Amino acid sequence: MCTLEKRGGLFILTITGDDEHRLNPTLIDSIRVALNRAKSESMGPTALITTAQGKFFSNGYDLSWALSDPDPVRARALVRSKSMSRKFRLLVAELISLPMPTIAAVTGHASAAGFILALSHDYLLMRKDRGFLYMSELDIRYNIPYWFTLFVKSKIGSPMIWRNVILKAEKITAAKGVEWGIVDSAHDNGEETVEAAVRLGMDLVNRKWDGKVYGNTRRTVFADFLVALGTDESVGDTGDNVDSRL
Repeated sequence: MCTLEKRGGLFILTITGDDEHRLNPTLIDSIRVALNRAKSESMGPTALITTAQGKFFSNGYDLSWALSDPDPVRARALVRSKSMSRKFRLLVAELISLPMPTIAAVTGHASAAGFILALSHDYLLMRKDRGFLYMSELDIRYNIPYWFTLFVKSKIGSPMIWRNVILKAEKITAAKGVEWGIVDSAHDNGEETVEAAVRLGMDLVNRKWDGKVYGNTRRTVFADFLVALGTDESVGDTGDNVDSRL
């Protein structure tokens, strides 16, 4: 589902395959295992790059899986949806807590939860020739979770822009993303996007920041948001605070 390569001070996490990289528990668990490995193998200053093979960075939640539970009791209770949401919230919390800078090298479409996954990194680089960022909930008639909106608003300063992202379901190209301050830089193709992410990653590694201090600082910046990760009203999950269980 994903691989983790270490190049000096860089960890490169690649979501593998040419499918839509839908975020079901299997893929989410695979990414979390890779993050935990990067954390455990981090010796000195490091940085993480996340990218993906194929046409998609991630096309969001695996709703087909979530809504196809053969057990009618579990289906009515949204057991699969709750599990998928909880695991994804843990993944986002772990990215925010990771003791190193993080870069999303978006080489394909990133929609809905896939867009949130990209935004969960400190930097977002994107290819110009293919792909868009897209909060698709309005178009697919899916209730957007409160924590999605809170995160978008914490990452995007302009009310007009986050209105276009959430309430207009704008499909955002790399050029538009740079203009709106969502994307840090746009590149001609996927290979150049990853190469630019590697250069940025090495620049960050060379700053020689303390990883623990970096992670704690990021957690402080997003402290209110981490509290909001404890629940997801869109699937009826009123569970314990996610961050407290890391």
